Amino acid sequence: MKERQTNPELRATIRFLRKTSNTNQAAVWGELALDLKRSKQARPTVNISRIVRSIKEGETAAVPGKVLGMGTSSKITVAAFSFTAEARKKIEGAGGECLSFRALVERNPEGSGVRIIG
Repeated sequence: MKERQTNPELRATIRFLRKTSNTNQAAVWGELALDLKRSKQARPTVNISRIVRSIKEGETAAVPGKVLGMGTSSKITVAAFSFTAEARKKIEGAGGECLSFRALVERNPEGSGVRIIG
């Protein structure tokens, strides 16, 4: 399938996730790459409140779109393609972490404890 994305960072992230999925036999990275290949309008925008409700303790949220700052945050770890400034401020202010997908893969190559939100 031909890649339609023109954003070079997005294209590189998709290739990286596909390669990592094949190398580590971790299906979660392949699913995330497929979600990122969607059009920009079809990719999810997720509020912090939804992330907090959706993940359990010890899990990491992976958002194949943008994280918005609506809601209150707790100490959570979130990886996303992009964050609004307000979302990043709330998550880090509560003691959580905002990661890129590359940083998340380096930290957890097997993909255990990662939940895709969106």
